[in-house]
Amino acid sequence: MGTIAGCYVQSGKIERSHRVRVIRDGQQIYEGQIATLRRFKDDARDGRRRIRVRIAVANFQDIKVGDLIEAHQMIETKRTLA
Repeated sequence: MGTIAGCYVQSGKIERSHRVRVIRDGQQIYEGQIATLRRFKDDARDGRRRIRVRIAVANFQDIKVGDLIEAHQMIETKRTLA
């Protein structure tokens, strides 16, 4: 499976479908998908604020202590005539 990060959700909500950025020392070092998201030993669909989760980032194995994993979602909206 690779490297799995034990994380604490500081704010908001993280879902398995979100994309993530790995930030180290204030600089983004990787952006990609979540491979697995778990609470305790069970697979989870999401993690909410103040919850501990385990995250594996797809195609990235270099997670270190102190890295920040930032989750985001891309939403496409179509223009409308006002």
